[in-house]
Parts: sequence; C-alpha cells; structure tokens
Amino acid sequence: MSDSLHNTIEWQDRLDALVPLFGHRNWIVVADAAYPAQSRAGIETIAAAADQIDVLRTVLHAIESSSHVRANIYLDHELEFVAEQMAAGVTHYRDELPVLLRSANITRLLHEEIIDKLDQAAQMFRVLIIKTQLTIPYTSVFFELDCGYWDADAERRLRSTIAAAEPRPAP
Repeated sequence: MSDSLHNTIEWQDRLDALVPLFGHRNWIVVADAAYPAQSRAGIETIAAAADQIDVLRTVLHAIESSSHVRANIYLDHELEFVAEQMAAGVTHYRDELPVLLRSANITRLLHEEIIDKLDQAAQMFRVLIIKTQLTIPYTSVFFELDCGYWDADAERRLRSTIAAAEPRPAP
C-alpha cells in the first residue's frame, strides 16, 4: 500500500497495524491539511477526517503503549514565528503542544531540514503520514522512531566493548 492515499476511516486501523511492524528509523508524521502526498516509495499517506490534536494523542498513545519503540519528535522551527494574525488558532495550537508532548524528546528544525531527514530515511525505511484537517502552517509533528529498549548510550558501550575485545594489528 506504499505511495497511496487511503480512505479517511482507515487511519486508526492502519496506525494500529503499522506500529507493531515499525522499529527504529521508521517515521510517523501527523501533518496539516496542506502537507503534500510525497512520491517516494515507502512513504504512505493517509487522510484523517479528524482534529490534529486528537490524531497526535492517538499516535502518542500507540507509541507509548509499545515496548519496542519510542520517538524523537521534530517540530518545524517556523511554527514559533507564525503570528496569530497570519494564522488564526496558531497560539492555541502552540499552547497545546507542550502539554501533549510533555515528556518527549523534541527537536526544532527548519521545515526543509526535517523533510530532508524524512526523505533520507524513506530511501530505506517506511514512513506513515497521517494528514489531518488542520489548516495552520508549520504544524506537522514528525515522529522518528527509535528502539524502545536500547538507547544511544547502550549502543556506545557495546561498540566500546567490541573495539576493546578485537585484536589490534601488530606494529
């Protein structure tokens, strides 16, 4: 079902089906209404006839309920600069995000930088994009999945142990 736009009633079922399959390096994006359907193979777009905050809650719950993944979250840096006069409702949305993403590891990057990271990941790993009906720019939330039971510190320790155990060539 790659590269396809699914019926809006399927988004929760599709999310529930994919989270157990996804692992570190997969992405889930909760996007605003104007987010484009990307053409790269491996990127699947689903339209959700739902409020973006509700979709975010559902995605967060799905990730937090799984034992095998956690998420690094990316937000568009531009969102901090969108004025209420430019996009009605943006202040309320910005106020809701920290409450919803309370304990998350959040990184703010320029939108194009996040899209580049997503595009690079999609060369080898699957991406799910859930488009919502929100019509405020720069409100997409990008979840880069990571291993839920192994972190970067554990990986560094493992690599150090391996390096120390491998024989060194004689001079």
